[in-house]
Amino acid sequence: VECPKGKALLITKDPAGSYIKLVKHFCPFEPSHKMISDTAEIGEGTIIMPNVFIGNHCKIGKNCIIHPGVVIYDRTYIGDNVIIQSNSVIGGDAFYFNKRSNEDLLYMKLESCGRTFIEDHVEIGACCTIDKGVSGDTIIGRGTKFDNFIHIGHGTIIGQNCLFAAQVGVAGKVTIGNNVLLYGQVGVSKDLVIESNTVVLAKSGVGKSLPGGKVWFGIPVQDAKDKMEELVWVKRIPELWDRMRGDY
Repeated sequence: VECPKGKALLITKDPAGSYIKLVKHFCPFEPSHKMISDTAEIGEGTIIMPNVFIGNHCKIGKNCIIHPGVVIYDRTYIGDNVIIQSNSVIGGDAFYFNKRSNEDLLYMKLESCGRTFIEDHVEIGACCTIDKGVSGDTIIGRGTKFDNFIHIGHGTIIGQNCLFAAQVGVAGKVTIGNNVLLYGQVGVSKDLVIESNTVVLAKSGVGKSLPGGKVWFGIPVQDAKDKMEELVWVKRIPELWDRMRGDY
């Protein structure tokens, strides 16, 4: 096995178990017993409403508004002029488990040691959840706007000036370009790339990477124009069936 330059290579029979030991050693859990940690930095003009929790080593920029009930976990970095509506959770642990075959506990949690970045002029609606990376960063780009009840998985990178409607769900390690519009209840599978200037219509299921500059729709997602034509023909099936029976 070739070792990347400048990296250490560890040989182990249990990579997941070894990873967890390393994370717990180098990035141990730090409990915080205050609503705003002493290590948090908050910029000038930022408003923190009641019942907001801000964890360790967080940094919030200038002129932000953090509404009641928001939870901001450790190592979250928020830019200037950001608005976060009530009961959203930023920087929670990744939904990432290793399946074990010879243990009583079937799924072992892989600890998250990544960070979360919310860039300038982002708006996050109520009851959204944005998970931190497992070992990398989750990034929400400048000027992006989220509706309510949106979930962003671990290590996902979202570009600038995107617009996500309610109940969009994006799995882990997805890369989304700039100016992407996801309508309500769109679901995006893990490890995909959605290029810039893409539009995905409501209730679509994205199971493949999408080139930019197009409109997509359906489950599984396909070119929206093709999908609409397909639906027109589906509606005509009873008519075509009656005509075919009449010929016989």
